[in-house]
Amino acid sequence: MRLSIRHDTTYNYDDQVRASIQYLRITPQESERQHVISWQLDLPRPVRAQCDPFGNIMHVLTIDEPHEALVISARGQVEIDEHSEAEHDHRSALPYLRVTRLTQADDALHAFAQQQAGGRRNRGGLIDLMHALHEQMAYVPGATRVESTAAEAFAGRAGVCQDHAHAFIACARSLGVPARYVSGYLYSEDDAHLASHAWAEAWLDDAWYSFDVTNRLARPERHLKLAVGLDYLDACPVRGMRRGGGGEQMHARVRVSPLLQVQQ
Repeated sequence: MRLSIRHDTTYNYDDQVRASIQYLRITPQESERQHVISWQLDLPRPVRAQCDPFGNIMHVLTIDEPHEALVISARGQVEIDEHSEAEHDHRSALPYLRVTRLTQADDALHAFAQQQAGGRRNRGGLIDLMHALHEQMAYVPGATRVESTAAEAFAGRAGVCQDHAHAFIACARSLGVPARYVSGYLYSEDDAHLASHAWAEAWLDDAWYSFDVTNRLARPERHLKLAVGLDYLDACPVRGMRRGGGGEQMHARVRVSPLLQVQQ
């Protein structure tokens, strides 16, 4: 499946921002399941690509002069292998056993993971865990905040894709399975479905397997990966700091659409 992506993020501030810095992880990489045909960032100034500690492509946008608005845009085309179920990686998965504040499993999450996986640390056990989390945590926008932890969202029995990913990661790590957060895009025929998405990956049989709790999908057939990390803070597409500006209004618009492929 060949996908066309357009991602625009606009920030408007109540007062002038004296200076700002933005860490951008909105550039996909080549892998065995996705081929980047073209990709372009439209930014206020040219920036160089670099590699972050998790292997993501990152751009650091620094603006030193006063500004009252900021527009960050990305667009391109990526081909997805719909039949690929896993991604192999030569790097160690052990760092993804590390617990963070957002992915700390409390007693309730640990017990839930043990019960649903039934002692299994294989794909079947984690798929059962994924389905159980979907039933346990309703998808309710606004039920949580960006800084909500996996334990808080699980206790509230509601959240969004970020919370689903964090809860799954917390459960998997409590079982001794390395797991990581993934940010990216999801193509859906439902226009009401958000194109920006998050899911989890777990390290099984020397490869990373996807687990999308929100959509109950264990195969990333319509998923385009941007970045990975221990949790949301490591992999979110745009994260920054600023001096001044007062309040801000952020508007993100993402469009993911399929492209017809011409047969030779």
